Amino acid sequence: MTRQSRSDEQWMLRALAVAANGPEADANPRVGCVLVDPDGVLVAEGWHEGAGTPHAEAAALSTAGERAAGCTAYVTLEPCNHTGRTEPCSSALAAAGVARVVYAVSDPNAAAAGGAARLTEQGVTTEGGLLEVEAEALNRSWLHLMRTGRPWVTWKVATTLDGRSAAADGTSQWITGLEARADVHEQRAGSGAIIVGTGTALTDDPHLTARRPDGTLHDRQPLRVVMGQRDLPPDAHLFDDAAETVHLRTRSPRDVLAFLAGREVHRVWLEGGPTVAAAFMADHLVDEIVAYVAPVLLGRGRPSVSDLGITTIADALRLEPTDTRIVGRDVRITAILEESR
Repeated sequence: MTRQSRSDEQWMLRALAVAANGPEADANPRVGCVLVDPDGVLVAEGWHEGAGTPHAEAAALSTAGERAAGCTAYVTLEPCNHTGRTEPCSSALAAAGVARVVYAVSDPNAAAAGGAARLTEQGVTTEGGLLEVEAEALNRSWLHLMRTGRPWVTWKVATTLDGRSAAADGTSQWITGLEARADVHEQRAGSGAIIVGTGTALTDDPHLTARRPDGTLHDRQPLRVVMGQRDLPPDAHLFDDAAETVHLRTRSPRDVLAFLAGREVHRVWLEGGPTVAAAFMADHLVDEIVAYVAPVLLGRGRPSVSDLGITTIADALRLEPTDTRIVGRDVRITAILEESR
């Protein structure tokens, strides 16, 4: 790491910005690659556009052609050492004559790791760990899946100031305003799956799609997942052709997440009611909470989460706020559980 300089950081920041062009909900990580010649001139850049498309390194090398020889490659994730639809990116970089590779995060995927060692073996100077924290944040949920075997779970809750998610008669549309609901749809669009229980599916008959403010569907739709034993009517909105839906006849959050891990889903948006939320919380399977708090009072009604078995303040689940902002007339609070840090 001794050769890394301020200019290295600037180019890696560029690679991170390029990587962000990739789809967040794709099964693969978002990766960016920037090729810079010995004079410090940008030669080419590329990013991974999703499963089935060239990796970031391959995209940049294709643009650079023979100009890649002698360049430094700045890559946000360790170049892969895996032969799939194409040759390993580590081999492609070496074959193109790239002189130096600087990457941010080591690849935790056992099937693809080892690219740095392979590059070194082929005579390419290789350095890792530059802007690792920033690169980890870019692929937080994908890295979580690779390291833990389960998706990152974000529980979304819309609640009144007094902690109610529905009125005494069961009505809950709408606690929050238009702006907050539009924000939820943006969050859905960046998720691989949305989970609700059969109770929410039967009571609300939701679409669970990701829609733009004008009502049109986002190009990429999350997998709609219903968990629970009760049957759903065949004409439910969840069974329209807007997105795929699976009904998992289980009450076990672990079973649901194991199924989604098998589908390579790494970011889950949990929209279930208080019972489903409590089940995930009780199993320590919620990593983040996004709470939309409306300036509304009900006094009575359904709580935002069911009994967690906590009887004393000393046992309270402590959260670390990571973001707070006003969304329309509502407040959005994002927090992670201390154990997910």
